[in-house]
Amino acid sequence: MTTASQGRMEWRVVPLSQVCAFKPAKSICRKQLADDAEVSFVPMNDLGELVKYFEPQDVRVFGEVVKSYTYFADGDVLCAKITPCFENGKLGVARNLRNGIGFGSSEFVVMRASGEILPEYLYYFLSRDSFRETGARVMSGAVGHKRVPNEYFENLLVPLPPLKEQKRIVAVLDQAFAALDRARVHAEANLADAQQLIAGVTEQMFPDDCAETSSRSLADLCEAIVDCEHKTAPTQDQGIPSIRTPNIGKGVLLLSGVNRVSEETYREWTRRTEPQPGDLILAREAPAGNVAVIPEGMRVCLGQRTVLLRPKKDLFIPAYLAHLLLRPSSQARLLAHSRGATVQHVNVKDIRAFKVSSLPSLAEQEAVVRGIEQLMAQEQALVGAYTQKLADLATLRQSLLQKAFSGQLT
Repeated sequence: MTTASQGRMEWRVVPLSQVCAFKPAKSICRKQLADDAEVSFVPMNDLGELVKYFEPQDVRVFGEVVKSYTYFADGDVLCAKITPCFENGKLGVARNLRNGIGFGSSEFVVMRASGEILPEYLYYFLSRDSFRETGARVMSGAVGHKRVPNEYFENLLVPLPPLKEQKRIVAVLDQAFAALDRARVHAEANLADAQQLIAGVTEQMFPDDCAETSSRSLADLCEAIVDCEHKTAPTQDQGIPSIRTPNIGKGVLLLSGVNRVSEETYREWTRRTEPQPGDLILAREAPAGNVAVIPEGMRVCLGQRTVLLRPKKDLFIPAYLAHLLLRPSSQARLLAHSRGATVQHVNVKDIRAFKVSSLPSLAEQEAVVRGIEQLMAQEQALVGAYTQKLADLATLRQSLLQKAFSGQLT
């Protein structure tokens, strides 16, 4: 028998409730602190997503929080149980709490490890995708407020090696995940740099249109600018796509998940202006400012919070105007006077008043569009490469966790 096999035989598999106390009693901290003592406070937003340790920033008075909030202490493992926080991996080990005590959301599951299991070992065990996927399947409650039942945590079977092996596993994972995190940060930074560089080059491909002298507004440069305020139509199996603001991307129409309207509804909604290939559709709210061109051969019905722009054919190539409106400086101008407390809304009057001071010839516009499309292709290739690298890092992370809890981590 090999040493690895002998070591694996020392492992036990036990329910988590056998090695952890759930929801520690508040009587413990009542004996330690006076009502005016300071304690740490952790709202749900402050619990990280798959970050091993969390160190809260907020401080409250013990007497003000002890009755209404969930109690925990240094070394406790916290896990969100409500959707979507659970699926997103809001999980961590408490440390450096004020007076060693913390309080927080009632949506936390608090696990206090016994002497048989290390908090960090438990953290890594709960970091597995399979833990979250299985938990998500047993959620119950109303839509948007589903929760993982406490029994799921309590009955969770944990492979339990001796403490010495737990410490070794934690040390190996710490080192490996630190390297993976560095690689992830590097990949994300490279992706952001590439996108910023391409955005900067794209910006420079347009002439300066901020000058007020000899500038013309979109109201003068377009045959029509139509504000659409239709209500959402019922979903139908067949019919014409009804484009709303969520269906407008940067230069493209996103047709997955759109409502489709009947010919009768289409005729009713298009009595004022029927959308045509080459028309631009601009989103008035999130993602505010996004613009797409209606392609040849497509009939669409403009839905809620969209604006139709029909550029004059002798002045604009539609794709040129779309890219002009999508560049960062134009977006800043469009959104400069947007309104809305939580969701930005572009004002139609700002769209009509948008100034264009330099208008290249149609041939020059075609050259700009070709250049931008080449840059966009390069950007998509970079995004694909870095996205795949990030996915590979995430897969490697889960592979290491799988090995760790099956006794195969060397």
